[in-house]
Amino acid sequence: MPRYLGPRFKKIRRLGALPGLTNKSPKVGSNLRKQPRSRKKSQYRIRLEEKQKLCFHYGLRDYQLLKYVRIAAKAKGPTGQVLLQLLEMRLDNILFRLGMASTIPAARQLVNHRHILVNGRIVDRPSYRCKPRDIIMTKDNQKSRTLIQNSLDSSPHKELPNHLTLHPFQYKYKGLVNQIIDSKWVGLKINELLVVEYYSRQTKT
Repeated sequence: MPRYLGPRFKKIRRLGALPGLTNKSPKVGSNLRKQPRSRKKSQYRIRLEEKQKLCFHYGLRDYQLLKYVRIAAKAKGPTGQVLLQLLEMRLDNILFRLGMASTIPAARQLVNHRHILVNGRIVDRPSYRCKPRDIIMTKDNQKSRTLIQNSLDSSPHKELPNHLTLHPFQYKYKGLVNQIIDSKWVGLKINELLVVEYYSRQTKT
């Protein structure tokens, strides 16, 4: 599955809230049509939709998510929890959770355009895995600061998860990664076990 660039509300209506994909909500009563009574979902479809939630929320292609599942399967701890930790500790997601970008696609663009420093060095890989004690800042120029400030001003105030801290710092913003994320602070309502089950055959090869 290629990275999704189509109508975002279409996916939200089918899969539920995907805060990483868009911070907007469909207007009540917009594009509402009577739908035929849906049939009972098969177990395969239920697992498929949980997998799609992860792909659309975190902006991943199928092969990328499968790679994370395989890494999680080899790590210590429950595979599903480790999978969510890997995804949540991606740099693009950390920027989104800090409020420095309004969505994960917007965060990915910041990183790709080299606006972001991690521990004083430019990082241009959205998939960079952040670690405890990492310091995330913008480049010291007006354009980078303005992009971050616009995102913070336009986004509703959200409670930061315990593993992150955001400080104003000499006209810039400094994000701190305090620890590995706890599962209760994951930014998406998801049944990760169904995703692991969806990929079970492929992770055995």
